Amino acid sequence: MSAPVVVIGSGIGGLVTALALAPRPVALVTKATPGGETSTGWAQGGIAAALGDDDSAALHLEDTLAAGDGLCDRAAAHAILAAAPEAIGFLERHGVVFDRDADGRLAFGLEAAHARRRILHAGGDATGAAVIAALTKAVAETPSVTVMADTEVRRLIVADGAVCGLVAARNGETLTIPASRVVIATGGLGGLYEISTNPPGNFGQGVMLAARAGAALADMEFIQFHPTALAADLRPLPLISEAVRGEGAVLVNEKGERFLAATPGAELAPRDVVARAIAAEIGRGGRVYLDARQALGRGFAARFPAISAICAKAGLNPAEELIPVRPAEHYAMGGIAVDQRARSSMTGLWAVGECAATGLHGANRLASNSLLEAAVCGLAAARDISRLPEASGRPLPSANLSMPAEIGVVREIVSQTLGVLRTGEGLARAVEALLPRVEAEEAASDPALVALSIAVFAHRREESRGGHARSDFPLKRPQPERQVMTLPQILDAAHALCHTPCRRSA
Repeated sequence: MSAPVVVIGSGIGGLVTALALAPRPVALVTKATPGGETSTGWAQGGIAAALGDDDSAALHLEDTLAAGDGLCDRAAAHAILAAAPEAIGFLERHGVVFDRDADGRLAFGLEAAHARRRILHAGGDATGAAVIAALTKAVAETPSVTVMADTEVRRLIVADGAVCGLVAARNGETLTIPASRVVIATGGLGGLYEISTNPPGNFGQGVMLAARAGAALADMEFIQFHPTALAADLRPLPLISEAVRGEGAVLVNEKGERFLAATPGAELAPRDVVARAIAAEIGRGGRVYLDARQALGRGFAARFPAISAICAKAGLNPAEELIPVRPAEHYAMGGIAVDQRARSSMTGLWAVGECAATGLHGANRLASNSLLEAAVCGLAAARDISRLPEASGRPLPSANLSMPAEIGVVREIVSQTLGVLRTGEGLARAVEALLPRVEAEEAASDPALVALSIAVFAHRREESRGGHARSDFPLKRPQPERQVMTLPQILDAAHALCHTPCRRSA
């Protein structure tokens, strides 16, 4: 098979990219069914877009910069947020129906750290599912997109410093696909954590593919823990959306105390602040609950039907009962370093969505900015690729199919050392445990590579900022800088920490 453009992943970023490239031929490669096993499909909160009469991209930018805790790329953030009208229009043209008020105007919700009601929803608290349903239908009706389902990309093929193809597995067979234009849209890495809201199989495959190909990574230390996942015996943990707190629900401990009452923003403080506060309550042996009884009461099910159903499955009635919550890994701010065209540092490689580090999120993602970013950057990648001439075919170098990934042993290391609160000692232990697995070229090597990247980036950041908090460095540095590293640099740093000679086989 030969395709001028290959898009890897079928969440909002991959689907928008494929649709926006039409009528240019695209192969959409996804390890499940289109839209299946994506974080997009589970998104409850919605899409942040400054489209209200009292709002502007400038106000949205200020909120984003504040949440990003000093590490946002201001120019990139401005460009992405200013493109919200185009992205929302694109989604509507491809079948997404956003909720509207009684007068037919777009209905906006409020979420933490937003100064305005600017969150668009589709189907109430099932926005992600509505977006996926509409876009997968649009892709199915687009002749220029060839969907390759149940196909897992294991390696990118590189020649002369440029991507020229990929190696994938499908139904036990090896596929080698020529492609000099590749867009990675593989989503997050929550599968590395025992407690996560992400699909459990997502360990950061796109980050791994790009790093092994030679692309630079950025901001890998910054992992966002959603403060209010349902504390239940479920995997992955379902979210109790921030929108519930936006409607007035409060957080209390087992004593009934609103432990965030004195914090600026209280329950609607930035996610890292709320997550650490809840983790501290749990760490002392306490329990934390979301109390929506007074704010929503019997209206809970009408306002949040999906969350109400989730609670019912756990035997809870949020109209009358407290909802037990806990932090869970939710979103990776870092990933493949890209510019405003979604280009990585590698020729022929673009990245969009959670697997990419655009600089929009800085050290801490502002709620509901992720779906907007994925849509905007999918459009940017498609626009950039469309301007390039058709690529001529070339012979592919030989490439072997790597073994299927085994996450279990890596998940245990990550969960113990790379959580809400980190220590230098714990990060060093993580590096020492992960490095041999990366270099052994075993089943755990690919997830171990992603985890090692997080650990090395985190060990080098000797401060607490946004989603990265260290008990041994609790303060912020006055002059924060983003970190960017390639895989050889990550391995060098890991070996230096372990005081061992560096191998180059990884």
